[in-house]
Amino acid sequence: MTRTILATAMAFAFSSAVFAQKTTEFYVVQDTTTKQCTVVDTKPTASTMVVVGDGVFKTRTDAETNMKSIKVCTSN
Repeated sequence: MTRTILATAMAFAFSSAVFAQKTTEFYVVQDTTTKQCTVVDTKPTASTMVVVGDGVFKTRTDAETNMKSIKVCTSN
């Protein structure tokens, strides 16, 4: 009985950690060398990628829709 409770508690702890890491932020970024825009789920840290537009979006669809209206993304 104790083993079952311990195993259940450990499974719950690991599964909740996985759900906590699920991304809920999307960014429209532009590659400064190719001038191409893309949607990513992590804030860029490379110096060749810059965030453009209104910053953080809650869904990928919102980011993709906004990307169509960003001037630097549509001029290419």
